[in-house]
Amino acid sequence: MSKLEAILSQEVEAEIQAILSEARAKAEGLKAEAEARAKALLEGKRRALEAAFQAALRRSESAGELLLSTARAQAKGEVLSELKAKALEALKALPHKPEWPEVVRKLALEALSALAEPEALATHPENLPHLEALAQERGLKLLPDPALRLGVRAVGQGGKTQVENALESRLERAWDALSSKVAQALWG
Repeated sequence: MSKLEAILSQEVEAEIQAILSEARAKAEGLKAEAEARAKALLEGKRRALEAAFQAALRRSESAGELLLSTARAQAKGEVLSELKAKALEALKALPHKPEWPEVVRKLALEALSALAEPEALATHPENLPHLEALAQERGLKLLPDPALRLGVRAVGQGGKTQVENALESRLERAWDALSSKVAQALWG
């Protein structure tokens, strides 16, 4: 090989090495840039997934708390309904108790006191004997009313005004306040 060929060969080899070196440098730069982008993209996705996970977790916790709160409220409502049913049951058992005649008499006196000129007393037929003495004493008619098992109705002159005093209706009127006190006592 001649000297010229050797020089040309060296120059070509040097140029090839320079091009390869430049290509390697560009490839390394592109690789580093791609890795940085991929890392940033992965980090962004990770943060987005973490945020989505936290949001889903908060929603799940809120839904769980709502379900728990609803279940508690429902359970409290059921307990209060059961207590009301038991109270009504106890009231319905009163006519079989020895103190019932006095209870009916007091209900009648309260109803009569609300009328200026009472004319009659209405109550369940089984309660009529308990009110005979009061009716005679006040000059009142006694009227049977099967619907008034746990109470009385005082009827004014001409039947235009009436005052009913029954234990069931008293329980209904007082239930909101009573149930509030019971709930406070049970659940604070």
